[in-house]
Amino acid sequence: MNIAYNFAFFDEGSKREIRRSTLKAIAIPGYQVPFASREMPIGRGWGTGGLQLTLSLIGKKDMLKVIDQGADESVNAINIKKLVTKTTGVRTVDDTEDATVVQSRHRIPEVPLKEHQILILQVPLPEPLRYYEPSEFVTQRLHAEQEYSGAWLMLFEQIMKYGHMSTGADHPVMVQDRYVMAPSPIPRFDNPKMNYSKALILLGAGREKKIYAVPPFTKVVSLAFDDYPFEAESFEGASCWQCGATGVFLDELIDEGTGETYHQCNDTSYCISRLNARPANH
Repeated sequence: MNIAYNFAFFDEGSKREIRRSTLKAIAIPGYQVPFASREMPIGRGWGTGGLQLTLSLIGKKDMLKVIDQGADESVNAINIKKLVTKTTGVRTVDDTEDATVVQSRHRIPEVPLKEHQILILQVPLPEPLRYYEPSEFVTQRLHAEQEYSGAWLMLFEQIMKYGHMSTGADHPVMVQDRYVMAPSPIPRFDNPKMNYSKALILLGAGREKKIYAVPPFTKVVSLAFDDYPFEAESFEGASCWQCGATGVFLDELIDEGTGETYHQCNDTSYCISRLNARPANH
């Protein structure tokens, strides 16, 4: 039996409520806006916050790209695309430049985003102060007072213990010199892509019921000290074994047979586009 869904799964009232929260988030960059997170046909923690944003904003003429840790064909990405296309009929694409809406888990694409695009990031833990303050009431007060000494202390303790800031992902950022924000668990390598991004960046946490945003051309700076500046992951001297790309985020792989280490583009569609652009006799 065929089940008829409303366009983009949600009823129109639900979409309007999510859009209102999204508009408020855009108006106050970096501020976490509470919203009435809906029940979804996927488990919380599988991207329900990002998916709710996508379903509330997508239109019939949009083209959707979904990636999971750089891959377009992971289980998570495939099933999100299936749900969106089944309830909207929109086209899905792998090429970042062709997409109008990009939903992502743990990565920002290598190809720079443009003005007409929206990047939606899935977020498990939207509160950057939660690591040292369990009370939601207290974290709200700390944000209101712009009291972020705890975030600085966390980074200082990392330096004292390891000799450097050890955040592998989700390194906190300051948005428009006002709010400290969790950028979602993207690698440090991707943090600078948020700074004055041409695209609108939306972040949704379904389980925590929060939406926040980085509007286009907004200042986003990773927290760091003058004598211990922010450093992204370095892949100096390494290149993708398939397409030869450098200056991108690379996965380190080990050949089980030989034990040899090699690198590969984490962004699979970027790697494929470079391979397809090569001359036929290359």
